[in-house]
Amino acid sequence: MRELSRAWRGRGERVGLVPTMGNLHRGHLELVDRLAERVDRLVVSIFVNPLQFGPGEDYDAYPRTLEADLAALQGRGVDAVFAPTAREMYPGVEPPWTGVDVPALTQTLCGAARPGHFAGVAVVVIKLLNIVEPDAAAFGRKDYQQLQVVRRVVSDLDLPVEIVEVPIVREDDGLALSSRNGYLDDGQRRRAPALYATLCEVGSALESGRQDWAHLEAQAARRLEAAGFDEVEYVAVRRCEDLAEPRGDEPRLVCLGAARLGAARLIDNVEVRLNR
Repeated sequence: MRELSRAWRGRGERVGLVPTMGNLHRGHLELVDRLAERVDRLVVSIFVNPLQFGPGEDYDAYPRTLEADLAALQGRGVDAVFAPTAREMYPGVEPPWTGVDVPALTQTLCGAARPGHFAGVAVVVIKLLNIVEPDAAAFGRKDYQQLQVVRRVVSDLDLPVEIVEVPIVREDDGLALSSRNGYLDDGQRRRAPALYATLCEVGSALESGRQDWAHLEAQAARRLEAAGFDEVEYVAVRRCEDLAEPRGDEPRLVCLGAARLGAARLIDNVEVRLNR
């Protein structure tokens, strides 16, 4: 993979990478299409990374659909698919592997509920960037915390890659596309859009000038519980750039939420621009 990428870049071609865990849906394909417009050569990686799954999480059950993924990528300007095995990515050693810690961004929100998750994300992203050596890499806004972690790692470690942020792709009823949506039964699927609707309501309250963050968060969590969610991990209003709690003078904020419906853990976020 590295030799192929270096050959392209040696000819002056700009290389792009879309990192995925496979089971591709329209959200992934939007990443592919957006990045294809910015590069000469496009690589999609498909790798279910064991380091970002905690004990009891769905690593073994996570859907692996390589043949369907390859078919979905046909005709989208993809020049190579990099689909290594776990042994190829982490050869010849046993954990613990070398880690990457971004404490300012990873100890709250999803990081609090999934300890070690973002450390595993950071390691695999660095490995993929070092293997493919892209000029640009695309990440979706749906996992907002992951996006900020990747940006911070790239900045702090001086990695020579442009991070391209791609907006969330949604179903008609607002549900953010996710591979884990396949875990939802019919009743859960009908309830799932309430997460986005609730975050939009928080965003509207912020746009109207409210700054009682804690009250808005608690009210939103109760609304999700009333909508039938099994567990509300968090609803939070945060600053966009560092996910810290707002001070009250920010021009932009982000409303984030994570909640469970059966076996599915759903996350979503809504950015809000304020008239200040």
